[in-house]
Amino acid sequence: MAEKKDPTGQDEAMTARGSKSPQEKNNPSDKSGGKKTPGKSKNEFEDLANMSAIEPFVIKDPEAMARNMAHVMEHLGKAASAWVTPRETGEKKDSLSGPATDMVKTFSKLSEYWLSDPKRAIEAQTHLLSSYFNIWSNSVRKFSGEEVEDPAAGHLSDKRFKDEDWQDNAFFSFMRQAYWVTADWADKLVTDADGLDEHTRHKAEFYVKQLMSALSPANFILTNPEVYKETVAENGENLVRGMRMLAEDIEAGRGDLRIRQSDKGTFAVGKNLALTPGKVVAQSDICQVVQYDASTESVLKRPLLICPPWINKFYILDLNPQKSFIKWAVDQGHTVFVISWINPDERHADKGWSAYAREGIGFALDTIEKATGEKEINAIGYCVGGTLLAAALALFAQEGDNRIASATLFTTQVDFVHAGDLMVFADAENIDSIEENMKGRGYLDGSKMATAFNMLRSSELIWPYVVNNYLKGKEPMPFDLLYWNSDATRMPAANHSFYLRNCYMENNLSNGRMVLDGKTLSLKDVKIPIYNLAAREDHIAPAQSVFEGCRFFGGKVTYVMSGSGHIAGVVNPPDKKKYQYWTGTKPQGDFAAWVSKAKEHPGSWWPHWHEWIKKQDKKMVEARIPGGGKLNAIEDAPGSFVKIRV
Repeated sequence: MAEKKDPTGQDEAMTARGSKSPQEKNNPSDKSGGKKTPGKSKNEFEDLANMSAIEPFVIKDPEAMARNMAHVMEHLGKAASAWVTPRETGEKKDSLSGPATDMVKTFSKLSEYWLSDPKRAIEAQTHLLSSYFNIWSNSVRKFSGEEVEDPAAGHLSDKRFKDEDWQDNAFFSFMRQAYWVTADWADKLVTDADGLDEHTRHKAEFYVKQLMSALSPANFILTNPEVYKETVAENGENLVRGMRMLAEDIEAGRGDLRIRQSDKGTFAVGKNLALTPGKVVAQSDICQVVQYDASTESVLKRPLLICPPWINKFYILDLNPQKSFIKWAVDQGHTVFVISWINPDERHADKGWSAYAREGIGFALDTIEKATGEKEINAIGYCVGGTLLAAALALFAQEGDNRIASATLFTTQVDFVHAGDLMVFADAENIDSIEENMKGRGYLDGSKMATAFNMLRSSELIWPYVVNNYLKGKEPMPFDLLYWNSDATRMPAANHSFYLRNCYMENNLSNGRMVLDGKTLSLKDVKIPIYNLAAREDHIAPAQSVFEGCRFFGGKVTYVMSGSGHIAGVVNPPDKKKYQYWTGTKPQGDFAAWVSKAKEHPGSWWPHWHEWIKKQDKKMVEARIPGGGKLNAIEDAPGSFVKIRV
C-alpha cells in the first residue's frame, strides 16, 4: 500500500495489534518514558508508517465478520424473495423490451462502426491499453516517492472520490484513474463514431453515462476505501443493516427496488409539508381544487390558478412556509387556487388529455368563477402541467373561452426538438413497450417515471444512495425535497400515451397537429401575454427548448431564465438570496446570442414575476374566503388526493 506519513497514534495502533512500540523494540529495558534511542533506522519508521496506513484495512475479528456475512446472506435471500414473489404470483410481469434491451441494441449499433474497420478497432483498444499501462507505471513511480502526473486530475472535485485514500493509496488511486480514463475513452467512442443518426448518438451518450455511473469503483465494497474501512471497523455490521434495507425497499416497491432518498418517517403531507391554510372547494373524477385563505386585507382582482404536473405532486410549491411559492403568492395578495390531481388507478385508464383539459383546467375555471365571480384569471402551468395548459389555451381560444387572461409557464416545453435526455425513452420502440406495460393495469406505475427522472442525474440521485444505504448501512438524512421526489404518482394509460406520442415522438403541439376533442390546435391562437420561465441547468425541460417554444405563441412572450435546475430554479424564495435570473430582449433568433446579451439579476425571479402580473392588471378587491360563500368546503387543504401514496 502507498506510504502515508502520519505518525499520530502509531504507538496506540501498534499496541492494539499486540506489537511492541518503537521504543520497546530499541530498548526493552528502557523505562525513560519513551525517549528516542540512538540508532533508529529510517526504514523502521517507514515500515511503521506503512503499517499505520494498512491497519484500517485489516480485519480484526474474523469470527464477527463471518457471523455478520451469514446475516448478510440471510437478508439477501429475503431481498431475492421480495423480488421473485410478485413475479411468481403474476402481480409483476417483466417486459422483454425496455431500457436494458434498448441499451444493448444501441451499443450494438455503436459497435458496428468500430468493428467494421479492424484497424480502427485496434487503434481504439491500443489507446485504452496504453492509458492503463501509463497509470500503472505512474503508480509504481509514485510508490517509490516520485511526483507523477494524475491523468484524472480534472475529476478530483467529484464528490464520490473525496476520501483521501483515493489519492494517497496506490491501489485506490489506480482504480480512480483507471475509471476516469475508461469513462473518457467510452465518451470518445460515441463522439468519434461517424454515421450514427443523432437519436442513436444521443441514446449512446446517455447509456454510456449510465453505465459508467454504475461501474464507478465508488459503488463497490472492495474498491471504495471509505466503505472498505467502515466494513472492517464494524466487522460487516454495516452490510447487515444495508441488506436489510435492500430487502425492505424491494418489498416496498412490490418487486422493484424503490431506493429511499430521505427518512420517510420524518415527513407527512398536511402535518409538516403543504401547510398553507385553505379549503378544498370542488372535486371531479381526476382532481380537487384547493382555494387558499387570504393573508392580506385586499387582493388582486384576478385570481391565480396553478396547474401543476400530474407526474409529481403539487406540494413541491408548498413544501414548508419558508420555501412555499403558494404561501408567498398569497402574501403578495393573490387569491390562489391549485389543481390537485388524483393519483390514478385502473378506473382512470381512459382519462386522456381532453379529460385533463376539461375535467381539470376547465373544471377549475368554472370553480373559480363560482367562488369569486371573476371571468378573468391569471394561470400558471408547471412542467407537463404547463404543456397541458398551453394546449388547453389553444383549445379554449378556438371555442371563445377567454377566462385565462395571462399565463405563466414554469420550465415548460411546447416544442420538443431540443427536449434533452428524456428523448432517449421516447422513440417508437420504447413507447410501444411502455404502452404494453400500461395495458394490463390501466396506468404506468409511479416508480417507472421516478426511475427515468433519477437516471437523468444517476450519479447524484441513484448511486450515492446505493452506497449510503446498502453498503454503509446508513439511513438517508431527512430532506423534504427528496421526500417529495420519492412520493411517486401513477400516470393514466390514455394520458401518458398521448403525451409521449404527441409531444416527445411527433412534436405535434408546436407544429399545429395536436388534436383535442376533435379540434386541431394552433398555439398561434394563444394571444394572451405569456411569462415563460426556464432554468439554466434544467435536465428535464432544457432552457434552450423552452426558449425555442416561445416563437410558437401568437402573443407577446416574456422569456426569463433562472439559475439552477428544474426544481431549485423554480422554488427559490427571495429571502434566501440564492441563485440569479436573466432577462433580455424578445425570445427570438439564436439562444446562445440571447444569453450572451441577457442581463443578470441576483436572487429570486419571484418579485420580477409579481411585477409582471401587476402590469397585466393591478386592480385590488376585498380579500376573499374559500368558496366565496357559494361553494361548501369539502375538506381542509391540502386535501386527500395529494395524500394517496403508491
